[in-house]
Amino acid sequence: MPAVRYELIKTCKQSGARLGRVHTPHGSFETPVFMPVGTQATVKGMSPAELKEVGANIILSNTYHLFLRPGHELVREAGGLHGFMNWDRSILTDSGGFQVFSLSDLRDIKEDGVTFRSHIDGSKKFMSPEISIQVQNALGADIIMCFDECAPYPCEYDYAKRSMEMTTRWAKRCKQAHARPEDQALFGIVQGSTYADLRKESAKQITDLDLPGYAVGGLSVGEPGEIMNEILAETVPLLPADKPRYLMGVGSPDYLIDGAIRGIDMFDCVLPTRIGRNGTIFTSKGRVIIRDAKYARDFSPMDENCDCYACKNFTRAYIRHLFKCGELLGLRLATWHNLRFLIRLMQDVRQAILEDRLLDFRKEVFEKLGYKV
Repeated sequence: MPAVRYELIKTCKQSGARLGRVHTPHGSFETPVFMPVGTQATVKGMSPAELKEVGANIILSNTYHLFLRPGHELVREAGGLHGFMNWDRSILTDSGGFQVFSLSDLRDIKEDGVTFRSHIDGSKKFMSPEISIQVQNALGADIIMCFDECAPYPCEYDYAKRSMEMTTRWAKRCKQAHARPEDQALFGIVQGSTYADLRKESAKQITDLDLPGYAVGGLSVGEPGEIMNEILAETVPLLPADKPRYLMGVGSPDYLIDGAIRGIDMFDCVLPTRIGRNGTIFTSKGRVIIRDAKYARDFSPMDENCDCYACKNFTRAYIRHLFKCGELLGLRLATWHNLRFLIRLMQDVRQAILEDRLLDFRKEVFEKLGYKV
């Protein structure tokens, strides 16, 4: 049996979206699913028990950050990420590629790998496909990712093509270096920027590697949503129907729904935790900036339609007060709510797929949240 297995439960007749279940060594989760991001082996502001309470069955951690601090060998000694952070459900680790390219001002990309400066202390580091896999093998996540180059948007066609071809060569090296295929599933990543022919070529090259799952990378990096949806419509049908499909770095409600409609199973993003810490919250009627003065005497919950701990126990006025005073509880409650909001949104997406009404659900949600229908 493969380390990770995808089970298709139903295809939505109205939209073509998939309701499924992914089985991993640390449990199963239903898809489409949103994965909270625990960058440094912790989802900021949330304990593992609280993550379970909001309904998370899989979270993501970042190879780049853990490679730099505390180091993958230390995490291995602690029993891998599951033991280190006391999380007994599924974990996905990214390859470190996106952070190498986005956080490092000084970097040198070559065929053998990338030399970069640590964002922590400026020290020189090196990451290659083999090192990325060695680190992820030590971290012990259920799902690990091939080391790739995420091309910026916009970029010239020739650059996107060279980057895509190198990503394929790196993926082959990742597969060769992978030492734990029996309990860690290695996912490949389709690149090609916004060029449909490159996406098609990349999908063919990456799926030829016969990996347990596949991701679409290099989207939600600044391109308009319409372009992202066009690329997904071109790319996703080229991925195997019997394996998970993961859209990297996407977490706004409109993108989650549109991605699911186009056949995506897994999503992740720092958006809900990051904006929560800044006092912006998702609600069933659109975003609310809880620090605004108009909420000083608003004794209603953050979202009257939410079932999370924060909304059942505290008011907007109180949470605004916490933010104005710099109290950490305010950041935690906003984060708690935002994660529950997106996880429950995906529960509703799965129910709409089950009922063959995902396009109708999209229209309802987009109208309530103020998105263009």
